[in-house]
Amino acid sequence: MAVQTLPFSSLLYIDKKSATPVYRQLADALTNLIRNSKLKPGYQLPSSRAMALMLELNRTTIVAAYEELKIQGWLEVIERKGIFVSNKLPVVKPKPFQKEEPEKSFPETEHYFYHRFSDPPKGSRELKAYQLLINDGYPDQRIAPFDMIFNRYKTLIRRTYLHGTLLTEQAAGNSFLRKELADFISKTRALDIGPDNILITQGAQLAIFIAARMILRPGSTVVVGDLNYILANRLFEELGAKLIKVRIDDDGIDVDAIEEICRTQKPDLLYLIPHHHHPTTVTLSGERRIKLLDIIRRYKLPVIEDDYDYDFHYENSPILPLASAAHGGYVLYIGSISKTLSPTVRLGYLVGSSDFIWQAAKLKQMVDIRGDVLFEESIAHLFNSGEMQKHLRRSVELYKHRRDLFCDALQIAASDIVNFERPKGGMAVWAVFPKEYSVTLLAERMAGKGAFLSDGSIYPYNSRINGVRLGFASLNPSEIAQFMQTLKDTL
Repeated sequence: MAVQTLPFSSLLYIDKKSATPVYRQLADALTNLIRNSKLKPGYQLPSSRAMALMLELNRTTIVAAYEELKIQGWLEVIERKGIFVSNKLPVVKPKPFQKEEPEKSFPETEHYFYHRFSDPPKGSRELKAYQLLINDGYPDQRIAPFDMIFNRYKTLIRRTYLHGTLLTEQAAGNSFLRKELADFISKTRALDIGPDNILITQGAQLAIFIAARMILRPGSTVVVGDLNYILANRLFEELGAKLIKVRIDDDGIDVDAIEEICRTQKPDLLYLIPHHHHPTTVTLSGERRIKLLDIIRRYKLPVIEDDYDYDFHYENSPILPLASAAHGGYVLYIGSISKTLSPTVRLGYLVGSSDFIWQAAKLKQMVDIRGDVLFEESIAHLFNSGEMQKHLRRSVELYKHRRDLFCDALQIAASDIVNFERPKGGMAVWAVFPKEYSVTLLAERMAGKGAFLSDGSIYPYNSRINGVRLGFASLNPSEIAQFMQTLKDTL
């Protein structure tokens, strides 16, 4: 079997007129590549025959060079596999007068020529195969109808006559999926929309970015909850906006505070999650929704309504989105298909006026010419056939059962330490610990027992909160029992 290899004909210079034997030149050149980390320990070299062809040398010359390097300890032969750079190199490093840095292809620079988002962490938790993983609140991908999706995808990919038509789709996304989503959203959320009101994106995060980028400029102001989805906050700040934080309580965001802000300074954007706010899972009350809609109309306040898991409500019918009411065209609505199926399925959508979506599609085209149109077509088939709706009904019933099981067990295992409310929807419990209790230390000890739990570092909550999200939807009963026992033992 041929081995992928470096272009040695360019890397190795051989002077055939030199008094130094060719095999010696080759051995020295290979040694330099190893010393300079161009060839790392364990790297497989081409066979003597293949190297001779690349360098246009006699094979016996290559054999002699390899033999010389084996004797010196630079190379090793593994039977039936080939010739490799030795894992134990014969390098002697005398102390130099001046510190020498190894030659690297991409050395770190002191003066950065690129934009830096933040400094890399000095230490991070090792990624390993945990026996149990408690996530931020994701669906259980084990129950997703992937077989139906992939079977449809295989059917479409074989119909090559369709590919040309699909590849000429608008940047706004696959037309079949936009049509099916418009119909689904109209029926479930009472939004009076059509396909032209929908932009398909690679996940809801991209939808937030596109909507924000269409509105914000450096110096803009964005009203957000004081406890908020951290990646949205970072996105707004990266676009040059200033955050105005408003308190979140049991009834959602403080609408009176938003009105006061609008009276004194006109903010450029309001970002909120009315259903199952992230991270606290609270829902904006009906009374506050009515008042907020009046504020939006009076002050012409643009809004991004992030409704990432609207479909997962366990007690009563969910309150309709702000976007379903009369808002004067100022509310942009964002949803997620990833939250319906699996976090690995990157599909989200942005809903707005047809003109806004057309303009947003032009922006999207600059960073993402088009998504996987065959996959989008396959997802559209799920909606069209009714399988997506069946999957949602099964999921809601299952996740409700898991929520109850999880909360009952958490009450027994840690009620004296953990403060939480049984969420009315969503996929996670917001667990708050006493201020003197270290969530970071808890996560470290849980990891030592084979269970991954967020240490809260990715969510720099404000000083009045010491909490973490505990996702329950992706855990089956035995995994819930395992987590609770581990938590109890750790606490």
